[in-house]
Amino acid sequence: MESLILLHGALGTSKQFDFIFPLLKEHFDVHRINFEGHGEAGPTESTFRISYFVENVLGYMDEHRLKKANFFGYSMGGYVALSLAKDYPERVKGVSTLGTILQWNEEIADRESKYLHPQKMKEKVPHFVDKLKDKHLSGWERVVNNTRDMLQYLGVHPSIEIDEWKQIDCPIRFHIGDSDTTAGLEQTIAAYRKTDNSEMMVLPGTGHPIHDVEKDLLVHSLRQFFTNIEKSHLNNRAQKTNGSNN
Repeated sequence: MESLILLHGALGTSKQFDFIFPLLKEHFDVHRINFEGHGEAGPTESTFRISYFVENVLGYMDEHRLKKANFFGYSMGGYVALSLAKDYPERVKGVSTLGTILQWNEEIADRESKYLHPQKMKEKVPHFVDKLKDKHLSGWERVVNNTRDMLQYLGVHPSIEIDEWKQIDCPIRFHIGDSDTTAGLEQTIAAYRKTDNSEMMVLPGTGHPIHDVEKDLLVHSLRQFFTNIEKSHLNNRAQKTNGSNN
């Protein structure tokens, strides 16, 4: 089976994929990790940065002897996967994203970090805070504050600059909900047009939260996309072999 690594979103953990994990396991050798400071990974003294999360993924791959893998990333996890594909193309077969903000600037960073203040969250979304408390061993407030800092840093120092999209030459499939106001349909289309080897799938009646997605539709799309990558790889290898024998 082909290896597929699942990368979670901001403030989330690998358990975000519980609802599709059993279905994906039928078709792939599925792995999922918690980025440093998230979930059961425990506290970290370092700040949150996309580049550090990329290193988390590489460390996991080395530990599990995965030379190359496919990636599915939700929200921030998709951006980590694409950053990995840009900087370490030899480790990535293909990338699929869901609800990922693909182009960062200060305006977007301010919008996304505006409500990431623990006291404000306690007042406005206490039920969400209770869920965060249960998720993160390192302390939910630490995760929120570090995430806010990371997003503000991204606004000034995006991991993928506008002129770097062409450097990502692995197959990509962008998934975006038609009602996703966080990642944004138009912004996803813009990134899709900047990449040479990408596809895009708009999910009907779907907002940003991962559980808005119709799971059978998503799993079918992921299975089709990553299977086609492998078929293309095998066909190319066969063509090279036949060519060398002529």
